[in-house]
Amino acid sequence: MQVLTMDELYTIMLESAGAWNPAEHATEVADTAYPQLGYDSLALLEILIRIERAFGVSLPEDTVLSTETPRATLAAVNAKLSEMAGVR
Repeated sequence: MQVLTMDELYTIMLESAGAWNPAEHATEVADTAYPQLGYDSLALLEILIRIERAFGVSLPEDTVLSTETPRATLAAVNAKLSEMAGVR
């Protein structure tokens, strides 16, 4: 089963609009609210699109918009990937 790792999510976040250094702040970033990291709703939609392209998954917009932190996004995406793997 394919899963999204935190490192992959950080890469997607940085490519979308990031300015923080994950090597220095990885632990704090995982549980920091997106607005505090400088991500607005447009940046979160870009993250969603990049995840969909990279993993071939279709996610509702609110998957990223309703999750408050990267760790919550990771959990939501991996739950969807797990669900898809069980359906196949």
